[in-house]
Amino acid sequence: MDVKEKAFAWVDANKDGIIELWKQMVSIDSGIGVKEGGMEIGNLCADILEELGFTIRRYHFEKCGDTIVGERGDLSKPYTLLLGHIDTVFYEGEVAKRPFTIKDGKAYGPGVLDMKGGDCIALSALRALKDAGYDFPCKVVFVADEEPAHIFSNNPEVIMKEAKGAKYCFNFETGFPDHDITVQRKGCWRFFVETFGRGCHVGNDPENGRSAILEMAHKIIEIEKLTDFSKNYNINVGTIEGGTVANAAPSHCKVECDFRYINEADLVEMREKVKKIVETVYVKDVTTTMSESCGFAAMERLPGNMELLKVAQEVAKENGWPVPGPKLCGGASDAAYTCKAGVPSLCSIGVEGRRNHTVEEWADVDSMFARTKLIVALILKLTK
Repeated sequence: MDVKEKAFAWVDANKDGIIELWKQMVSIDSGIGVKEGGMEIGNLCADILEELGFTIRRYHFEKCGDTIVGERGDLSKPYTLLLGHIDTVFYEGEVAKRPFTIKDGKAYGPGVLDMKGGDCIALSALRALKDAGYDFPCKVVFVADEEPAHIFSNNPEVIMKEAKGAKYCFNFETGFPDHDITVQRKGCWRFFVETFGRGCHVGNDPENGRSAILEMAHKIIEIEKLTDFSKNYNINVGTIEGGTVANAAPSHCKVECDFRYINEADLVEMREKVKKIVETVYVKDVTTTMSESCGFAAMERLPGNMELLKVAQEVAKENGWPVPGPKLCGGASDAAYTCKAGVPSLCSIGVEGRRNHTVEEWADVDSMFARTKLIVALILKLTK
């Protein structure tokens, strides 16, 4: 057997072990702000990488798990970069509520799809190639605070720094049942708007009230109007809080908004449009402020991304698999930062499924093995 056949045979012979690793990863509570769980799953990944001959480096952060960097081979020349995040969008305690389960060919559990399934694929592909006796220059980066947009770290800068010198990157984000591969992603800008009015008793002194909620209601409508799907951007007012009781005029209201875009120029323009809405007064004497929440850069469609996709399409044809098309994804990912570093990247090559970021999240079990073989074949095609 050649290297590919040996690696594929390893995947077929070790399906139970792959599932067990997947279960082990999902069973670690590494949700938002759960540093202990972030450290635990990071240590698990580091241990596996060390077994595979990688040298480990770490970036330490106060409020999240370490960023794990595994290196193997001569990285002074162009090398393979594998990227993933080991946190989930859920909060502490979710694993106990919804443990890893498999039913009718689908796996369930927090992060089973986004993206512990993808992390499992990355490690399993490396194991398969190692078992087949194939070595190649490789770097692996796992971060522990992707879901909250890296509010606990400077991981965007870390990723761009670590990507320097890579020939290409695979990011093992959520895969899709249509088998397409993401070559471009929208960026994300989140911001807060707060209105400050004047409280009063609405029975005894209604004339002196200045409703912060009423002011915000006008602003919400105007902000939502800024969505323009013809320009591939949209804005959402996602949360709102304000007021105290029904018989008092609300003196304060706060919303958090999310803007998704492709082009940086659209972000600059949107900031100005939101600023004008913030500065417009709809209710006399009510004042408004705007502040940054967090954000994610857009993943640019580099020409190299499309060249990588062609290779993936060739591999699929050669092996009789569904041929993936290019996908523009609305959700952000760390592939944005490898592309910013000028590294051609493919994203959403993890396990396939639906409903990530919800309690109905599921992943197709067979796609775990199919995607592991895809990555094996891609690496062999690109490194031989």
